[in-house]
Amino acid sequence: MRKEQKAQVIDEIAAQLGDAEAVYAVDYRGLSVPQAAELRANLRQHDAQFRVVKNTLTLLAADKAGVVEIKELVADGPTALTFVRGDAALAAKVLDTFSRQADVLEVKGGLMGGRTLGADEFRRLARLPARETLVAQFAGVVASPLTGLVRGLGSMVSGLAVALEQVRAQKEAESPAQAPAAEAPAEDAPAEETPAEEPAAEEPPAEESPEEPPKAAAEPQEPDSDSDSDAEKEAQ
Repeated sequence: MRKEQKAQVIDEIAAQLGDAEAVYAVDYRGLSVPQAAELRANLRQHDAQFRVVKNTLTLLAADKAGVVEIKELVADGPTALTFVRGDAALAAKVLDTFSRQADVLEVKGGLMGGRTLGADEFRRLARLPARETLVAQFAGVVASPLTGLVRGLGSMVSGLAVALEQVRAQKEAESPAQAPAAEAPAEDAPAEETPAEEPAAEEPPAEESPEEPPKAAAEPQEPDSDSDSDAEKEAQ
């Protein structure tokens, strides 16, 4: 490789180191060309690029980009780098799955957020859910108290509405039964007796002016026997 080409590769790797969200280093010995093509295609789906570069050029690029932490991962053996700009967990999952299925690609470690990852940490990262899943789970944890509060308030409001409706229905059911009771006395209640009207005091009959009783016709008086005797005596 000519000097100009080396300089170009160094610049490219330095740019990728600076832009990447994460960088994974693997020992690619035993990887065939078809396998490498398949791995590149799988990583490309998650906005990651698999690149085989000489260690000397990678070290120079690390110095140029100021990412010296990557140097310890490329010190021994042939090393291929995976530059991740998308979901770091998904890219790690692709590498880990491919390594176990093809029985190649010994993972050396990686670099994420300025922190170096060992091989064990890389595998734990590869077993994590995707970023979208983690965000959804975190959102669910944060929202669960609010959801419980909203559900509790909703239950209280619903219960209050049901109670008010029951009270209203009960009042409506009682109203028709009470109305006739106010109008007419209950059957078993003794009817109030209407006090009998006292007979009006009879007015004294108007005083009639005393009329003289009609004079009875004088009955012929029987002659007194004694008087007749005396009269006969005088005649003689």
